[in-house]
Amino acid sequence: MKENDIIIRLEREEDYRKTEELVRNAFWNVYRPGCVEHWLIHVMRDDPSFVKELDLVMEHKGSIIGQNAFARTVIVSDDGSEVPVLTMGPVCISPEYQKMGLGKILLDASLEKAADLGYGAVLIEGNIEFYKHSGFGYSRDHGIRYHDMPEDSDQSFFLCRELLPGYLDSVTGVYMTPEVYFVKDEDADEFDKSFPEKEKLKLPGQLG
Repeated sequence: MKENDIIIRLEREEDYRKTEELVRNAFWNVYRPGCVEHWLIHVMRDDPSFVKELDLVMEHKGSIIGQNAFARTVIVSDDGSEVPVLTMGPVCISPEYQKMGLGKILLDASLEKAADLGYGAVLIEGNIEFYKHSGFGYSRDHGIRYHDMPEDSDQSFFLCRELLPGYLDSVTGVYMTPEVYFVKDEDADEFDKSFPEKEKLKLPGQLG
């Protein structure tokens, strides 16, 4: 697929259900039997931390094939101050369009827009082997720790990218996940009943 065959734009209200269906299909049985991410994006839109200016979808021939969303949060610095940052996700590409480089295109465009809006850094949970290609590195290299985890624990999943050069140069502290991300499985399962039935499978590699 050629890059000029796709459009990256802001999500519109009439897209909401289609986006939730996309997210559901992309995350189904990946991290757990079924998924919660479609419920997460549903509740995020009404949360004060949600960045509407970065609520993005990728479109191909009139169909939504990818999405990305951001939320505001903070690093609580060791000196007690709070440093505003972003976190990101859910982010996904429709399963039939994966392995085509579209994820990186969407991610890079999203980060460029976030930088243009003046945000200083993005901190996420993710796989370094994918995200390093878009400029992410380990948060520990910036002196940033993941909340509720011992300092000597394996935090290789916790990644960071500065959007403004030097934004985190003098910052050490603890990253706080936005409260909206702590959705309940039972709420997601209830929401899922409004979608066509899909089989939940316990697969190797799932987190739980």
